[in-house]
Amino acid sequence: MTNVQQAAERLLEAHASGRPCAPVRDLVIGVEEAYAVQDRLTDRWLGEGRRLTGRKIGLTSAAVQQQLGVDQPDFGVLFADMAVPDGAEIPAGTVLQPRAEAEVALVLEHDLPHERHTVADVIRATAFALPAIEVVGSRIRDWDITLADTVADNASSGLYVLGNRPVPLKDLDLRLAGMVIERRGEQVSTGIGAACLGHPLHAAVWLADTLARLGRPLQAGDTVLTGALGPVVPVVPGDVLEARIDGLGDVRAAFAKENT
Repeated sequence: MTNVQQAAERLLEAHASGRPCAPVRDLVIGVEEAYAVQDRLTDRWLGEGRRLTGRKIGLTSAAVQQQLGVDQPDFGVLFADMAVPDGAEIPAGTVLQPRAEAEVALVLEHDLPHERHTVADVIRATAFALPAIEVVGSRIRDWDITLADTVADNASSGLYVLGNRPVPLKDLDLRLAGMVIERRGEQVSTGIGAACLGHPLHAAVWLADTLARLGRPLQAGDTVLTGALGPVVPVVPGDVLEARIDGLGDVRAAFAKENT
């Protein structure tokens, strides 16, 4: 069994058992091998009938990039069974070591097939934007991650919650859009669109270029989570988080209490 296979099996076991595992950086050398692990997991899940619905962008914060010693974002895969209706209760234990962050989601109506895209290309390809809460999680014990660990672990994906009111990009100034997350009325995270690679559309351009070069371009119908607008929020059972983004409205993530 190759190192890539061993790393994939370690993460699959953590996913299936609900028990976090040791980091995989002892098996994976460099970002290319880490994405090979992610691809192996994706192929496995697609083979089991999961439906791909888009991509997420991670590491869009300069501070987090510095922490992991990288100079670019990463990406992961979104599946239909990761989508949670706005305000619906998320059962305890669904995501390992959950944390939440607020993001701008773009829903595409045209493909983005070019090796190099412009912001205008992304605007033309986007049907509408929505506010989103991404519930990130890690199969790696205690979030003890490097770049290789998070990339292999599908960019630490968990679940995502989308708002219900689509807004055309022509009605938005995403760079200056303020964001706040509240936990039962208390502010726990604030941010702005410019915190996401300078502009959420810049993050979308990076992703479109990267996936096109890999031969897996973004397609009509895809949802793109463009990256966090502010600090991540730790989550505990019973939490109810509401995120508001200027121009986009609000979205809620509710976490069930643990069974007693």
